Amino acid sequence: MVSILIPFKNTAHFLPECLGSICAQSYQDWEVIAIDDHSDDASRQVAEGFAQKDPRIKVHANEGKGIITALRTAYRLSTGNYITRMDSDDIMKPDRLEVMRTALFKFGKGHIAVGQVRYFSARGISNGYQRYEAWLNDLTKKGSNYSEIYKECVIPSPCWLIHRDDFELCKGFEPNRYPEDYDLTFRFYERGIKVIPCDKVLHLWRDYDTRTSRTHEHYAQNYFLDIKIHYFLRLDYDRKRPLVVWGAGFKGKTIAKVLLEREIPFLWLCDNPKKINKKIYGKCLYYFSELENLDNPQSIVTVANEDAQKDIKDYFRNRNQRSMQDFFFFC
Repeated sequence: MVSILIPFKNTAHFLPECLGSICAQSYQDWEVIAIDDHSDDASRQVAEGFAQKDPRIKVHANEGKGIITALRTAYRLSTGNYITRMDSDDIMKPDRLEVMRTALFKFGKGHIAVGQVRYFSARGISNGYQRYEAWLNDLTKKGSNYSEIYKECVIPSPCWLIHRDDFELCKGFEPNRYPEDYDLTFRFYERGIKVIPCDKVLHLWRDYDTRTSRTHEHYAQNYFLDIKIHYFLRLDYDRKRPLVVWGAGFKGKTIAKVLLEREIPFLWLCDNPKKINKKIYGKCLYYFSELENLDNPQSIVTVANEDAQKDIKDYFRNRNQRSMQDFFFFC
């Protein structure tokens, strides 16, 4: 059985489509654990209306406050062998559970099934979201999601399926670290959970102005950076090698500040003539050519310009340096 964990708060307008798409799944061995995170609209009544018609849907109140506690509550009450999460404002494609369950049964434990996603909105999708969708789906098609994990969240929070034992191995929703979906993705990566490639769109991701990921402070850029730095230093940083930070914009400065606070030595590079040989936080910035003086460095790249990124990648390739070992793009 698949346990579908759904935290919800004030999504009464969207819940009928969400729960209706689950009831219409071609794979029917599932349960929904829907957790009301203190809604003050009709969300609870909508969910309970579905529960009265289908005993597989259970509705409970959050034992605490916030999405992480709601997810913990849902997981504690779940009984399925397989775990997935669903957002209460999204829609499952009719074959989502069947495709993911079949893939996971075929590959077995130690794997996670994912699906491609498609954004939809009443007002149209921005260019930024279109690019994120295309980037994420390209990774998912190849199953190479972890290869760019330091850029953005590479496993969509409402579109994965994993065996319960593997979920617990990764400590599920235990950490109090936001964004919780990005943190969980890093723990899948840390534990070596392999991504099963998928070439089908299985999830419809709704975008609107009051969506939590747009409005809540826990999904601001600095929280994403905190997670990236935390897991880089824990999983991929080799303390025996020189560390380099490329770029002195917001991300470069934030990373530099953390490294300085932790007394981790690094070389700071930029290509802005106004900043070269100047000091920020007491740390001098150098031109890229200074890299030639280092023996076998590791690089964190925070340069956002796409043309500049291509040049930097060519630079690394010409020196036989490898992504996710020698260099890591943080944007």
